[in-house]
Amino acid sequence: MTNIRAAITGVGGYVPDYILTNQELETMVDTSDEWITSRTGIKERRILKGENQGVSVLGIAAVKDMLAKTKIDPKEIDCIIFATVTADMTFPATANIVATAVGATNAFSFDMGAACSGFIYGLTTGASFIQSGMYKKVVVIGGDKMSAIMDYTDRTTCIIFGDGAGCVLLEPTTEDAGVIDSILRSDGAGETYLHMKAGGSRMPASQETVDKRLHYVYQEGSAVFKFAVTNMADVAAQIATRNHLTSENIAWLVPHQANKRIIDATAQRVGITEDKVMMNIERYGNTTGGTIPLLLWDYEKQLKKGDNLILAAFGGGFTWGAVYLKWAYNS
Repeated sequence: MTNIRAAITGVGGYVPDYILTNQELETMVDTSDEWITSRTGIKERRILKGENQGVSVLGIAAVKDMLAKTKIDPKEIDCIIFATVTADMTFPATANIVATAVGATNAFSFDMGAACSGFIYGLTTGASFIQSGMYKKVVVIGGDKMSAIMDYTDRTTCIIFGDGAGCVLLEPTTEDAGVIDSILRSDGAGETYLHMKAGGSRMPASQETVDKRLHYVYQEGSAVFKFAVTNMADVAAQIATRNHLTSENIAWLVPHQANKRIIDATAQRVGITEDKVMMNIERYGNTTGGTIPLLLWDYEKQLKKGDNLILAAFGGGFTWGAVYLKWAYNS
């Protein structure tokens, strides 16, 4: 089994139709297009509108997009992992809802919560299932409906986040392709700086928690920025070094889309020029678990078999990590 790797053999994605621009945000909070763009690189983000529209809507659409392209029978899917922090409900798992909706009736499914690093955690977990020989087809989804937990009176956070989801299909390969290495980290001390106070078992929902607006994302931006710049850049550099990857043989850096300055710092640390950095933050903002798979979705047609990719992310928790993978197909 040691020569089996998990290769990405298909990609899907979905973003809602509604576009929340910086200009519209100027009418909601005390901010400006120039301020947002210069500090984050974001120009617009997508928002999922409508009643009873949870993150499952995004995940289902992303998986259906992937199924349409790969032509696989959903009944062949063994496992679905959904990396999200905005589940439809506390239970059942949103992955269960997605599996049933797409016809993956033979799959077991579960959610994974690691904030913005969730997709990388899920990808590594799914790859382990494939490498062990346990499963042949694993779908990993990353997506969030951040608008559901966003305080649109808080100008420090509401400008950053958007809604969207992407997914990949993992299958076994014996070729020189697939997930080759990963580094995953976490530090619970980050709770202080990035969290949502209410809604969990520590502080269940009540009239008081609603009145105090405790069901929204809380972030100390400067502290999170410092941690993210250091740790996301360091782990990307570490995985490059230990796999003898350089600016010459790395085809793409695939960084979490939180802030353009963090992306630039990570690229600089790895020694990658901007033309090798995947970026769509200006159109989608930070979709948390959705950013990395949405990059792969956007750039799929530019990827070539054998391309070396470094995926890197940093999220609330704190969580962070990097994955080195070799692309397995030409689109």
